[in-house]
Amino acid sequence: MLKIKNKAKFLSLVLGNIVICATVAALLLVTVTDVKAERATYDKPYYSGKSDTKVSLMINVYWGTEYIKPMLDIMERYNVKTTFFVGGSWAAVNSETLKSIHAAGHEIGNHGYYHKDQSKISVEYNKREIQTAHDVVKEYTGVDMNLFAPPSGAFGDNTLKAAAELGYRTIMWTRDTIDWRDHDADLIYRRAVKKIKGGDLILMHPTESTLRALERIITETTAQGLTISTVSDVLDSGTAVA
Repeated sequence: MLKIKNKAKFLSLVLGNIVICATVAALLLVTVTDVKAERATYDKPYYSGKSDTKVSLMINVYWGTEYIKPMLDIMERYNVKTTFFVGGSWAAVNSETLKSIHAAGHEIGNHGYYHKDQSKISVEYNKREIQTAHDVVKEYTGVDMNLFAPPSGAFGDNTLKAAAELGYRTIMWTRDTIDWRDHDADLIYRRAVKKIKGGDLILMHPTESTLRALERIITETTAQGLTISTVSDVLDSGTAVA
């Protein structure tokens, strides 16, 4: 009789452990599924659009203010509209230049406030960087920005989550002119236009060398049957791809 009771107790413990393990596994599955579902709403930055006919020059601005007006003049001459991603700390002390970009009909995008490495900061810190820049640009232009280009292209899950929760799309690039490092107008030109295709997002900055290359970039892009437009226009002309 004692053996039967011990056996029953053992079986009861085994069954209890099985039930506990099954419950834990089910909870983990639900949690993982929920995390995946949540990430699916924000985990893909945009590297290009699917447009066959449009490309964009995405100009990141934290410095180089002296080159912006002549760049705007060239764009006006060729009736080009594109996107300037501005840093909030830059915008706060260069409000008139910011207003001139907006008045010329160009799109304004968010480039964070202090040029932080957004891949290394919390969701709340990411939000603060994005929102503070948003508020400055809104104050001077009335624009509610909705495109965010992470400084140095550095982002993580916290960045993507923060941007999405603030109603932003995170924007990367298709081709990088690396004009901040290589002050060679011919090299910048080649990086911008070599094998250029519809949907490309071309990263550049307001440097002297970029200014010298800009007119050639515009004319060559046009000669290849492509239209230079804003990042939003390039993205919304088709479903963006990662």
